[in-house]
Amino acid sequence: MAENNTEVTKVAINDIGTEEDFIKAVDSTIKNFDDGDLVEGTVVKVDHDEVLLDIGYKTEGVIPSRELSIKKDVKPEEVVEVGDSIEALVVTKEDKEGRLILSKKRAQYERAWGDIESIKDADGVVEGTVIEAVKGGLIVDIGLRGFLPASLVEMRRVRDLTPFIGQKIKAKILELDKNRNNVVLSRRQYLEETQSEVRETFLSQLKKGQIREGVVSSIVNFGAFVDLGGVDGLIHVSELSWKHIDHPSEVVKVGDKVTVEVLDVDLDRERISLSLKATQEDPWQRFARTHVPGQIVKGKVTKIVQFGVFVSVEDGIEGLVHISELANRHVDNPETVVKPNEEVFVKVIDVDLDRRRISLSLKQANDSVDATSEDFDPALYGMPAEYDDEGNYKYPEGFDPTTNEWIAGFEQQREEWESQYAAAHDLWEQHKEFVAKENENAAASAAEDGQGQNEHHERSAAAATGSSEASNYSSDASNEGTLAGSDQLAALREQLLSEKK
Repeated sequence: MAENNTEVTKVAINDIGTEEDFIKAVDSTIKNFDDGDLVEGTVVKVDHDEVLLDIGYKTEGVIPSRELSIKKDVKPEEVVEVGDSIEALVVTKEDKEGRLILSKKRAQYERAWGDIESIKDADGVVEGTVIEAVKGGLIVDIGLRGFLPASLVEMRRVRDLTPFIGQKIKAKILELDKNRNNVVLSRRQYLEETQSEVRETFLSQLKKGQIREGVVSSIVNFGAFVDLGGVDGLIHVSELSWKHIDHPSEVVKVGDKVTVEVLDVDLDRERISLSLKATQEDPWQRFARTHVPGQIVKGKVTKIVQFGVFVSVEDGIEGLVHISELANRHVDNPETVVKPNEEVFVKVIDVDLDRRRISLSLKQANDSVDATSEDFDPALYGMPAEYDDEGNYKYPEGFDPTTNEWIAGFEQQREEWESQYAAAHDLWEQHKEFVAKENENAAASAAEDGQGQNEHHERSAAAATGSSEASNYSSDASNEGTLAGSDQLAALREQLLSEKK
């Protein structure tokens, strides 16, 4: 048996050669490399802080977790798994503990530099995933950490960069400096180049007067930009609303869907002017359409001038109550009748749409209603009313005037009619309360204007406070004077006396 073993050994040695040849043969199976070389291997183990890579060396190489990815704070199992074939760079063949230290991210970095230099030389485009939002921009994984400044992310500055994290983007390479490990990218340049042809086609098809749908992409002090589908247009602040606004954010916000009209297309400068208010009904036209002379409206005193009072009757619409239409007496100072910001009821006298002027009357509005009466005319307070050629009232669709009942199947019309009626009735009730208070203050207002003698001042004040003393509104024949002789104030006296009863 011993002889057989000896023979086997000799045969084995002779097959390889000499003992020296055998050692050389073993050494030849081990890869030869130096620090900084790129090697390939297979992942054989994944730990929480490192990965072992078999590269055919006498020992497995160690890739510390920090050397796995250009992303920060990643777990090894998120990057590789056992069996993966990867490329690594030799950091050191033998550290203090005798280990072979490798780096996956540095291998990726070295490989990427060569590719990126070639792409830049060819004026090409790189593609990568946004992995971080940092101060001033984004970090893009293009095999190495590429910096994309915030000003170059979109066609215009983006305030919130976080939505881009995780997105794959394409960009042009602006700067490349390996010594400083500096790569600067521009997505805006890529978008400009790729969208240039699209923009030209889009702009050539865009015509003045067209109505387009869009989304508000950004807001600036002088207006709002609207994305019309890859191409932005500007709504100047003056075209956002029919009323005066101080800032575009009062009307729109980023992300709002809007309908706009194209005002102008500048092909040379590639600028589009849009209007939001042009797609909305002019408030003056709407007022003229929904209000007729003789109608009572509620408003607020906005300005008092020597010749009268301006009253806001709708948002952005003011009308004038001339001083002669403030009261049934001579008025020298409008402030003796109304005060700034006071709510009043006025009658529409005239609407001049071309000149955008509305004439109103406070005294005619007050004369139009009896504070003690239950005689209600809904048309006087804004409820739509139609009449035939003979002047007969046209009842709403679905209402049977013979039975004074609504016909089945017209529930929606009934609901709409009842809503309009209720709104008009509520306005009428408010107007009656307003007139009652005006009547109570009439004598005091006249006294402030200096119309009447001292005894008239006292009696007017007594009437306003409900005193039982005789006043200018008394039917006593001994009370003679300008106030007592007025037919209109005589009618006012009757109203006051009826209220006291």
